[in-house]
Amino acid sequence: MAKLIGDGRRLLPLVSTPHKGGRSALTCQFRCGNACAHDVANTAGNAYFGDVVKEALSRRGMLRAGALGALVAGVGVAGAAPALAADPESAATTSGRPSGGSGDLRFTPVAPNKEDALRVPDGYSSSVVVRWGDPVLPGAPDFDFDNQSADAQNKQFGYNCDFVTLFPMGRDRGLLWVNHEYTDESLMFRGYAGGAAATEEQIKIALAAHGGSVVEIERAGGAGEWKLVTKGRRRYNRRITAQTPMKFSGPAAGSDLFKTAADPKGLTPVGMLNNCAGGTTPWGTVLTAEENFDQYFVNADKVPAAQKPYATRYTLTNGTPSSSRRFDRVEERFDLAKHPNEANRFGWIVEIDPFDPDSTPIKRTALGRFKHEAATTTLSRDGRLVAYMGDDARFEYVYKFVSKNRYIPGFDRHNRALLDEGTLYVAKFTGDSPAAEIDGSGKLPSDGLFDGAGEWIPLVSGDKSFVDGMTAQEVLVYTRVAADKAGATKMDRPEDVERNPVTGAVYVALTNNSNRTAAQVDEANPRPSNKHGHVLEIVEKRNDAAEKTFGWSLPLVCGDPNDAATYFAGFDKTKVSPISCPDNLAFDRDGNLWISTDGNALGTNDGLFVMPVRGKERGYLRQFLTVPIGAETCGPLITQDQRSVFVAVQHPGEIDGASPENPVSRWPDGDQPRPSVAVAWHAKGAKIGA
Repeated sequence: MAKLIGDGRRLLPLVSTPHKGGRSALTCQFRCGNACAHDVANTAGNAYFGDVVKEALSRRGMLRAGALGALVAGVGVAGAAPALAADPESAATTSGRPSGGSGDLRFTPVAPNKEDALRVPDGYSSSVVVRWGDPVLPGAPDFDFDNQSADAQNKQFGYNCDFVTLFPMGRDRGLLWVNHEYTDESLMFRGYAGGAAATEEQIKIALAAHGGSVVEIERAGGAGEWKLVTKGRRRYNRRITAQTPMKFSGPAAGSDLFKTAADPKGLTPVGMLNNCAGGTTPWGTVLTAEENFDQYFVNADKVPAAQKPYATRYTLTNGTPSSSRRFDRVEERFDLAKHPNEANRFGWIVEIDPFDPDSTPIKRTALGRFKHEAATTTLSRDGRLVAYMGDDARFEYVYKFVSKNRYIPGFDRHNRALLDEGTLYVAKFTGDSPAAEIDGSGKLPSDGLFDGAGEWIPLVSGDKSFVDGMTAQEVLVYTRVAADKAGATKMDRPEDVERNPVTGAVYVALTNNSNRTAAQVDEANPRPSNKHGHVLEIVEKRNDAAEKTFGWSLPLVCGDPNDAATYFAGFDKTKVSPISCPDNLAFDRDGNLWISTDGNALGTNDGLFVMPVRGKERGYLRQFLTVPIGAETCGPLITQDQRSVFVAVQHPGEIDGASPENPVSRWPDGDQPRPSVAVAWHAKGAKIGA
């Protein structure tokens, strides 16, 4: 039997009716400021591409997303995949699907459940690597739930953990980076009242619990377990918080839109907020993505009149729950009536060097400002750096950045400037089926696939804007508005974007969108009231990440396999696991797609799934693990040797009605729930999933 985390043996009933999309109301309040309860921010008149004139691309067969190439590119857990593609048609079968094996996945799937445990397949074990409150910096006290302080939290592992990546330091040690997305004060403090009733110390603790952590970890035993290094110098350990000094770089640095009383030059922002997914660079740094930053500010309705349309587009006027957190009570910069530019200083990709604990984090403005998900890097055929990104909100867009200059291995000073010069693009998708065949039922069109073609539309390159009526700096600060004007395709909450290291195809997690109506469906978003989400696959021309045209298809349309509106790449649906709300994506070195979920709308716990994307088992989706009740599965991370899989277990027990006096979850230690990073491995040290 698999080793359990926590007591793991108590089956809990459904505690409450799920909030919209499967999340609890607590999660919606503290994570994203009840975004789904507000009006859709994107009111642009962009046509849903069912209404767009379809344009044919040359070599249509090559660009069909099923016809993946024989690109072979090794990549570590902390590097970008180079593009070494062969002819994409060379590996295609006559059916238009790729030939080649999958990853030899052989395990018994974990059954859907509502248990307060981390469940893994038979033959596997799991353990906690690091949890909220564990000491990170020298002098940090042990965690004491009833005696928390801001000083302690600044030295301890932060709250809700999300993106996870590992930088190897030899075979048996490494630096683990973890995002701390948001805080749920109602579970962090006994009797939390919020707003004016919250103590200043509680607010300061919350500020310190945001951001990210670097912790040194080491292998434990000969299988795949890892543990926190607790002895010795641990010189690289670091905490980044909402109060850490940072700097802007790139074309928008020094913009008038960044200038504040505390920073009249517009160059030195303070802190990062709501860091969700992320990525890494080939030179060994973290790219961490600021997402729902809007919810931390008060008085957004009092910004100058000229800024109000932009504030609205970024949901800063949509009734944010500032009355709960009230960061403005301890730091005036969160009051937009007094500091209207402060919100412009959030919503960025932040680069952090895990090997230099004294380095200053950098907000890279060339990558645009929106509710960032991911910053997955790869190299184009000619060696330029490419970063893929999503904007996680209903009807938002998919982006990519292509550097001006080429990556030069070992030339660190040159490489670190690549993210400051280049072109930012937004995606436009076109379907290839008659509009009448995309009827919202989930029935495949007559050609057998939801698929089509697309293009990357340039928005800005350096100081040159491609958007009429907007300067380059305005495009970068108000990227959503620029993408509206460019006619980008409105998608169903684009979250993580990852590139397959074996085939070169790019995958986008589209989590859900219950607001899409029957009149708004299109071939890339084919279901109205899309509460379960889907995964989109992109094959760029010549498998080159720098190309401006691509083919696409939907290999996975999520939900109950018994629902006719679901699709698992044509695989036998009687054999697959049910899945809802895909969030974070990852690949193992065999090119299998791993999918973590957030807000399972099927009524069971979230989990981690794996699906081959090529060969005879393409579409054979199986559940590898489930997280405790009320939790979301984040990460995931499969190590290069494929003997360990890390997941971040975010907000365990975050169920309506839960409190420290009445906890719904007691994971991982049998007491108060603590967000944690866990690792799973085969008990005999075999490859994960084999």
